[in-house]
Amino acid sequence: MDVNFTKNEDHNKLQLAALKKRLAQVHLGGGKGRIEKQHAQGKLTARERIEYLLDDGKDRIEVGALVGDGMYEEHGGCPSGGVVVKIGYVSGKQCVVVANDATVKAGAWFPITAKKNLRAQEIAIENKLPIIYLVDSAGVYLPLQDQIFPDKEHFGRIFRNNAIMSSMGITQISAVMGSCVAGGAYLPIMSDEALIVDKTGSIFLAGSYLVKAAIGENIDNETLGGATTHCEISGVTDYKAKDDQEALDTIKNIMGKIGEFDKAGYNRIKAQKPKENPDDIYGILPSSRTDQYDMLEIINRLVDSSDFEQYKEGYGQTILTGYARIDGWAVGIVANQRKVVKTTKLAVGNHAVGGEMQFGGVIYSDSADKATRFIANCNQKKIPLVFLQDVTGFMVGSKSEHGGIIKDGAKMVNAVSNSVVPKFTIIIGNSYGAGNYAMCGKAYDPRLIVAWPSAELAVMSGNSAAKVLLQIEKASLKKKGEVITEKKEKELFDTIKRRYDDQISPYYAAARLWTDAIIDPLETRKWISMGIEAANHAPIEKDFNMGILQV
Repeated sequence: MDVNFTKNEDHNKLQLAALKKRLAQVHLGGGKGRIEKQHAQGKLTARERIEYLLDDGKDRIEVGALVGDGMYEEHGGCPSGGVVVKIGYVSGKQCVVVANDATVKAGAWFPITAKKNLRAQEIAIENKLPIIYLVDSAGVYLPLQDQIFPDKEHFGRIFRNNAIMSSMGITQISAVMGSCVAGGAYLPIMSDEALIVDKTGSIFLAGSYLVKAAIGENIDNETLGGATTHCEISGVTDYKAKDDQEALDTIKNIMGKIGEFDKAGYNRIKAQKPKENPDDIYGILPSSRTDQYDMLEIINRLVDSSDFEQYKEGYGQTILTGYARIDGWAVGIVANQRKVVKTTKLAVGNHAVGGEMQFGGVIYSDSADKATRFIANCNQKKIPLVFLQDVTGFMVGSKSEHGGIIKDGAKMVNAVSNSVVPKFTIIIGNSYGAGNYAMCGKAYDPRLIVAWPSAELAVMSGNSAAKVLLQIEKASLKKKGEVITEKKEKELFDTIKRRYDDQISPYYAAARLWTDAIIDPLETRKWISMGIEAANHAPIEKDFNMGILQV
C-alpha cells in the first residue's frame, strides 16, 4: 500500500470520526435531562417524532444538523438551531419534515432558527415537495428579538412562504404537538391541514399570563387554546389526536392519499455501483489542502460503473466536464482538476504555442470557456448539474488579464446563474474567492450544497490571508511607534492565522447554513440522488438564456 495513501486515509478517517462525534452530541439537543423531561410529559422528542413518521428502510438526509454550532454560547447555545429538518419519505411520498426541538430553549426561535426554517421552505418551494411541520415552540427568543422579528429574511417570512406555497399547490401539513404561541400560531393554521395533540398541544396568540395582564381575564391555557377548544369550539384545527403517535399516524394516512405529481422528466435508468471502490476516496484525498491529486480518481468512485464520459477532455484541463450517472440519474459533472497539467505544444508557422504548465485547482480562461459551453449543453439536454469544488480561484497575472480572464470568468458565472436545470454542489476541498461563485456556491442557488470534512470556505487560503492581514497589522503598529521583532511578527502571524483558520472550517460554514451539511464522502451519491428525485417534482418553467453574454 502506498505510504501517502495510508497517511491520507488515516487523516480523513480521523476527520470523519470527529464529525460523527460532533453529530452525536448535536443529536442530544438540549441534553439528556431535557429529553427525559419531555418523555415525562408524554411527548416524543423532535428526532423521535421524525423517525416514527418517516418510512422504515428508506433513505433520508438531514439538512442543517450543525446549524448554530459554536454560536449563541452566551445564551446557552442552540444545537441544530433548535429545529430538525429532514428530507425523507412518508407513505412513499418524498417530503420535507420540520420539527421544533423543545429540549432547546423550549423550541424558541433564535435568528439561525428562522434561517433554517426558511431554508426548509425554500427546498420545498424549489422542488414542489410536500412539507410537514411538527410544531412545539415557545415562539421568538426574546433576548434576540431584534435579530429575528422585522426584516425580510426573519420570522414573518415563514408565514409569507406558507401563503405562497398554498397558492402553488404545495401540500403543507402541521401537527401541534406542544406550545404554539403568538406569531408562530399562524404557521399551522396557514397549512392545508392542522392536527393537535390533546393535553400537550396548544395554540394561542397570547398565553394565560399575558391575557391576564392585558385584559384582566383569568383563564387556563388548556381552556384558552387546547385541543378541545380548537377542534370543537373555534374550528381552528382539523384533527385531534390522543398522543404524538396518533397524530403522526394521521399524517401518514393523509400523505398516503396524495395523488401523483407532474414530473420534470430527468433521465434515470437502473442504478449501478461504481466499479472502483468508493472507500479509496479516503486515501486519494490528500491530508494537506495544498497537495495535488487527480479529481478523475474521485469521480470514478462516485459515478455509476465508474463511467465518466469527458467533454473536451484535452482542452481547459483544470476543469473536468462530462456526463455520468449517479444512482441511475443522468448528470453533467463540472469538477476542478487538482493536479498540475501541461497543455499540448504545437508548432504554428515559425511559432510554438501551448505547452504551458497550469496549476491544479485554478480556473484559466480555457477552463472557464469549456465549463460555460458544457453548462449550456446540459441545460439544452435537461440534464442536472453536479459541481465538485476544490478551487483556489481564477488565474491572475498580466497574461491572464490580457487574455480576458475576467470576461471568460464572467461568462461562466453567467451560465451558472441562469442555469434552469437543478444544480448540486459538493465542496470537496478548497472553495476560495470567485472560484466559489463560478463553481455554484450557495449564492447561486444549488438545490443542495454539502461539504466533506476536508472542505475550506473563504475569500482566500489561511496562509495568504494571514500574510495580507499581518502587513496591515504591522503597518498599524509601526504608526504607533512599536518595534516589530522577528519573534513578535511570528506571534502576530500565528494569532491571525489561527483566527482565520477557525473561520474557513467547514463547521463554521455549516453552523451559519452556508452549506446544508457536512457529510461522509460515501454519502455523496445518496444526497445527489435524493436531490434529483426531489427536483423531479418541479418541471422546468423557463428557457435557458444567458442574456447579452452569449457563449
